[in-house]
Amino acid sequence: MTTKIRLRAIAAGTSDVGLQRDHNEDSLVIVGNDGPFVVADGMGGHRAGDVASRIATESIAEHFQSRTDSVQLERDGRFSEEENRLLASIRTANRRILERSLRSKDLQGMGTTVVCALFVPESNRMVIAHVGDSRIYRLREGFLTQMTRDHSLFNDYLTAMPDLSEEQRSELPRNVITRALGMQDDIPVDLQSDEVMPGDVYVLCSDGLSGMVEDEDIVTAVSGEADLERACRLLVRRANENGGEDNVTALLVRLDPVDGQVSSHSVDNGSGEPVPSDSGEARRNTLPAGTSPPSSSSEDLCSETDDTPPASRAAPK
Repeated sequence: MTTKIRLRAIAAGTSDVGLQRDHNEDSLVIVGNDGPFVVADGMGGHRAGDVASRIATESIAEHFQSRTDSVQLERDGRFSEEENRLLASIRTANRRILERSLRSKDLQGMGTTVVCALFVPESNRMVIAHVGDSRIYRLREGFLTQMTRDHSLFNDYLTAMPDLSEEQRSELPRNVITRALGMQDDIPVDLQSDEVMPGDVYVLCSDGLSGMVEDEDIVTAVSGEADLERACRLLVRRANENGGEDNVTALLVRLDPVDGQVSSHSVDNGSGEPVPSDSGEARRNTLPAGTSPPSSSSEDLCSETDDTPPASRAAPK
């Protein structure tokens, strides 16, 4: 009989304004030992993007800290308790952003992408949810896999017309997304559950990282640095060295074996509350990664049809 390996999540994250923007519209938050771990990339002009991404991260964090079982109001029988809770938190964030934008002329039209990961130690699974073109990758045994599908006009074109030449692809707009929190009342959320292995690292990032750093450089930065905080800073530095055209956010989550050492603690400010970050760093204790057994496939739980009209970003990526 095979003994199930007990794992724990170790996480760190950082965000940077980049080299060509005057303020940071990205936000991130790490909540609790197992997450959720969240990255949001705001849009909307002026400073509305800051507001939208901050509402998203704060709403999701508050939802998971609440003692009220609001999941009961939106339970979907297809999903587990953790999956329903993550979906409910994102839908709550969407409503708050939309309501806030309707109350303020300066904030009208604001929105944000969001990517979330929630570790479920009882089943050794990572629940992943996303809206927009911020991404989650999984690094396993040196191989990087993109776990999320960009909700972008560019990606929709490639899906519909995969045989486009490189010249045709270069002419497609890359600064238009087709799904974002705050754009409509009922926003589709893509949800999946991935079976984790010891040593897996999940990379959550805004497009300021994924659009500026090649996959092989992500692999090199994450694989070559056991300290997740330093790995995050290295990824941001790579994005800026390549032009830093957008805000850059990286959040890394590694699954380490539980080996009798003290469990990692959540990010807090001394009061037990989660610390969201839109321009600085969030961090947790890190330990050497464990070895990685053969990989397993992820289970796609929910991929909803996108009927959302395109939403332009405030500035080109």
